[in-house]
Amino acid sequence: MPRPDSAHDPAPDLADDLHRLHGAPYARYRSLSATYPLTPGTTVRLLRAQADPFAPPSRLEVRVDAAASGLAAVGLGTEPRRRATASFLARAAARHGRTFRVDAGGQEVLQRTSCEVAADGAVVLRCGYHLPGPRRRIDGRTAARELTAELPDLVAASLLLAAHDAAEVTAFADAVEDAGALRAALEPRGLVAFVADGAVLPRRSGVDDRPALDAVPFTSPDTVRVAVDLPHRGRTTGAGVAAGVTVVVGGGFHGKSTLLRALEAGVHDHVPGDGRELVVTRADAAAVRAEDGRAVTRVDVGAFVTGLPGGLDPRDFSTPDASGSTSQAAAVVEALEAGSRLLLVDEDTAATNLMVRDARMQALVAKSAEPLNPFVDLVRSLHADHGVSTVIVVGASGDFLDVADRVLAMREFVCADVTDRAREVARTPTGRVAEAGSFPVVRHRVPDPRSVDATARGRRRVGARGTDTLLLGEHEVDVRAVRQFTDAAQVTGAGHALARMVSAGHLDGRRTLARALDLLEADLAADPPFGWLEGATADVAVPRRHEVAAALDRLRALRVRAVG
Repeated sequence: MPRPDSAHDPAPDLADDLHRLHGAPYARYRSLSATYPLTPGTTVRLLRAQADPFAPPSRLEVRVDAAASGLAAVGLGTEPRRRATASFLARAAARHGRTFRVDAGGQEVLQRTSCEVAADGAVVLRCGYHLPGPRRRIDGRTAARELTAELPDLVAASLLLAAHDAAEVTAFADAVEDAGALRAALEPRGLVAFVADGAVLPRRSGVDDRPALDAVPFTSPDTVRVAVDLPHRGRTTGAGVAAGVTVVVGGGFHGKSTLLRALEAGVHDHVPGDGRELVVTRADAAAVRAEDGRAVTRVDVGAFVTGLPGGLDPRDFSTPDASGSTSQAAAVVEALEAGSRLLLVDEDTAATNLMVRDARMQALVAKSAEPLNPFVDLVRSLHADHGVSTVIVVGASGDFLDVADRVLAMREFVCADVTDRAREVARTPTGRVAEAGSFPVVRHRVPDPRSVDATARGRRRVGARGTDTLLLGEHEVDVRAVRQFTDAAQVTGAGHALARMVSAGHLDGRRTLARALDLLEADLAADPPFGWLEGATADVAVPRRHEVAAALDRLRALRVRAVG
């Protein structure tokens, strides 16, 4: 097959090559190894050909040079602007039709393999395509029509600035850049989160993450309202959630968990019109919950557990089938080990016996017979001694009022600051006594890299079933409780990140997990992007270190060499 290897070689013709292959065995599609001109300034190549017509789709890569795209005119000088513009284009390509599958994601604006935009405006689009092949024979005529007529139409309609309103592209990038600036402004102001006035927090349903129709816009209470000057939107007001312990109260169905869900999602940027564009949290925020039945591998849960049956050491705790309390205790420690400085907890999904023991239960069951130290007695030490803040939603555990720096109440989705009233209530003694003191320094684990195997039958196997399951080598990792996974592409990204940590030697049997995650973050931020995928062609969204660690922690094959 002709290749553009020299100035004297003619450019390969995709239509000619496909017509020549018409009727050949399906596997001959793999011979299409050239980079083909598609339109002026645009090329296409086949990254991966599917094994047969019923296999997962093949993978195409389209490249548009900067002159053809014209995108430099909208300004691409920062990473958020390039990521946002790539997301805008991917969404346009995904809307174009069904022939080519483009991973555009949901409401979040993540860095994805499906579309990349360079600082000079060059574009790379990667998409799935089912190579036509009835009866396992190449249908070259159909493939030629789809690849040389429909694909150029997709490029013209979605990847070129001329196909869009330049002001809309700019506004999309501005919104993402503003969110990043707002997140960067949190720590200098002593905040861990911000919820803008006018934000729409409720979602349409549990399976539809778009903003709910006719929802009550968020309004910040005067006592917590702050103003931030953003690069494009300018002066923006909203509720600033201060570092420390923030308790959110309210009746059922009044919006307190909805507020927490928005804070969980605030580690990511969102598309304009989502309603949560300016709801941001610290980038290291972690949602923790109880998770009956998960595996725990050599985690120091000694802060929460003073003794275990059979003489087991809670400072080096393992189980293939954790209870609600031990799973949540492990989740807190694992989040801290991965570097989180903001914990997000909802009483609805927490283990009641780990959260608090009230005065009556203390009177009935002596502390000497109860090995659990309640979270309510440790949450202040987490902040005072370790700089870890907590936002916790409670509807029944009034004892958390004793340890709160701020208490916010949600009533019919309207937020009020009830801190003063909460302190008045808390002055009435309940008879409860604290059962724990300070939270100890987190002990770091050293994973065994041999237990993190992403290969099956000698080949890397990484994939996802939605946001429920990570497929890693021979293993299926249950990640349903890791709420901050956004979509399947990010779960897949976590799997490839784990494989990279082993292949690059970040997990070497001597480094702590935290240090290995530091090295991984450098890979994830590297230029050019996605070098850490090591040739993988799947749809991948860049994960945070926290989701990568959470996936590793739920790998039942995980072994840990040391805890120190």
